[in-house]
Amino acid sequence: MAETKTRATAASVDDFIAAAEPPQRSEDAKIVDAMLRRVTGETPKMWGPTIVGYGQYHYRYDSGHEGDMCRLGFSPRKTQLVLYVLTGAEGEDALLAKLGKHSTGKSCLYIKKLADVDMGLLEEIARRSLACMKEKYPI
Repeated sequence: MAETKTRATAASVDDFIAAAEPPQRSEDAKIVDAMLRRVTGETPKMWGPTIVGYGQYHYRYDSGHEGDMCRLGFSPRKTQLVLYVLTGAEGEDALLAKLGKHSTGKSCLYIKKLADVDMGLLEEIARRSLACMKEKYPI
């Protein structure tokens, strides 16, 4: 069975965020980091080389594959911020409809600039996601 590549590492979150390009991405990443620290009460760790993660949970699929992953996270990529905060929690679609300029993937929220979104709604999405994750994966 394939081994999980994305694991918690000892790499510096602060150094990773400071090195994000362009410079505005680094500034936006600092704001997201502060928000997710507040929402989760967790000190972040690097998960693999590119994901800043908060908290941890253990998953096991029907196939037998299992592993650990961060409960919430983000990655300040060159073209956009990727937030790993979408769970399909009740009310999530309504909040996304009012959030501002963004796109979504399966569990990802893509934002080009934080100035394009309502930060209060973004924080509420993160809070609901965390609650959903804690319910689904209590440990």
